[in-house]
Amino acid sequence: MALVTVFLTGFPGFLGSALIERLLDRDRRVACLVQPKYREEAGRRAAELAGEDDEIRLYEGDITESDLGLDADDRTELQSECTEAFHLAAVYDLGVSRAVGEAVNVDGTEHVLDFVEGFDDLQRLHYVSTCYVSGRHDGVFAEDDLDVGQTFNNHYEATKFEAEVAVQERMAAGIPATIYRPAIVVGDSETGRTEKYDGPYYLLKFLLDQPGVAALPRPPGAGDCEINVVPRDYVVDAIDHLSALEASEGEVYQLCDPNPPTVAEMTDALAAAAGTRVLSVPAPKRPVKRALAWQPVRRWTGIEPAVLDYFDHPTRYVGPRAREHLAGTGIAPPPFESYVEAMARFVRGHPEIGSDARA
Repeated sequence: MALVTVFLTGFPGFLGSALIERLLDRDRRVACLVQPKYREEAGRRAAELAGEDDEIRLYEGDITESDLGLDADDRTELQSECTEAFHLAAVYDLGVSRAVGEAVNVDGTEHVLDFVEGFDDLQRLHYVSTCYVSGRHDGVFAEDDLDVGQTFNNHYEATKFEAEVAVQERMAAGIPATIYRPAIVVGDSETGRTEKYDGPYYLLKFLLDQPGVAALPRPPGAGDCEINVVPRDYVVDAIDHLSALEASEGEVYQLCDPNPPTVAEMTDALAAAAGTRVLSVPAPKRPVKRALAWQPVRRWTGIEPAVLDYFDHPTRYVGPRAREHLAGTGIAPPPFESYVEAMARFVRGHPEIGSDARA
């Protein structure tokens, strides 16, 4: 029986590299769109995953270009052979500029949509969005919610929202697709392995550098707000399982923790894992963000100013459809406290890893 060929963007990225392993286990051949600057790294990873076999094929290109940067022969080959697509490529960076976020997250998604609509036999597009298309929606944000009149913390959230709007519009017009919205994704729940220190890692790295006691600002109302975090292995396992279900076509799944920690609980857990304790200092958010934007303070703390917006983030995420369709599989998000020690061990052992996003 001929192998099913899957088109994938976002390799050799954090999620894409792990997802390819699952696809190969399902007897898929994977055709990866790879930016030229990541071609060497992608080649090494492909060799690690598939050896000399032809199960992973690399095509140089760029989603910011209308034709994905592919030559005519490659476009024809891919559109005739591929029947399924996974679009993971995006800028995952809270500090991204509007121009870059729009070029990669919005225009890039439109270009991928145009490309896969040209497949001879498109069975499904799988699109990885984010729970944070919610912006600063005040209250519960569910899988059937999208445009609820929200404002956004940053250009990352806004451009991912616009990208998902584009995907849902194409779905309404008939394209077979499934959308996955992970919460904040951290490293592997067992090993702690990650490829970039952002999100909760900003705070963890700061705490690891503060022996004894670490003073942290606490914006008004911050303690009771939730921070929804999930490990990479859960997200990849969930996408792998859900993407194979016929019943998942047309669905949106929020891959989130049903019992997330509050800001105070997460801070305490990170501090315990770092071997320190936290002294919370009440402080208005705006002047703290201004201070973090000042380079000497930024270099000392290592904290991205945009992180402060999640200390008082007013949204609660629910994913009943994801839980229902994953029931009985054993695929569920573990509690944050069960893997925070693994996160800290990995950060201690890998100080060379930075916070820069792929672009």
